Amino acid sequence: MLLPCYKVNQKEAGLDEAGRGCYAGPVYAAAVILPADFHHPLLNDSKQLSEKHRDELRPIIEKEAIAWAVASVGQEEIDQINILKASIKAMHLAIDQLKKKPAYLLIDGNRFYPYKKIPHQCFVKGDGRFASIAAASILAKTHRDAYMLNIHEQFPHYGWDKNKGYGTAVHRKAIEQYGLCEHHRKSFNLLPTQNELF
Repeated sequence: MLLPCYKVNQKEAGLDEAGRGCYAGPVYAAAVILPADFHHPLLNDSKQLSEKHRDELRPIIEKEAIAWAVASVGQEEIDQINILKASIKAMHLAIDQLKKKPAYLLIDGNRFYPYKKIPHQCFVKGDGRFASIAAASILAKTHRDAYMLNIHEQFPHYGWDKNKGYGTAVHRKAIEQYGLCEHHRKSFNLLPTQNELF
């Protein structure tokens, strides 16, 4: 059962990211402030939901949230600053875009850099504990999936319509066959290493 809030009577934004472990594409993050009485029977950590249910929840969250925003950091910057810093930067960019200023930030995971002077708390598996983080996980995931479907049209052989950039067997085999493209994260050492000759 998801908790509606961490502390009563304060405007909390839940934050989560999607695509941190992917081989290709940006990392996305979302920030969501939900009404205290928000409830939907399907709402849960996005990883626990089917694609159909995530797609069903996205417009409901976007319509009923007090405020929401989604931001991304591209693969070039991920390669420059590393994936952890890029994930946190995407969260900061999402907070920047919120139409209402939160009084407190609930972060999924165990790492975050303070945002201005807004207090925050990190929660491991927070997307399975708090409604606002679960909502953020759904927005980050659905917005990122839509982006990966779009760039799949350019590079269909990597199977991004199915794997969304994650390192599935199909994706790894395509990298071996076709090499890397402009959307791959070069810092992730994705190319298979040649076996040494003895």
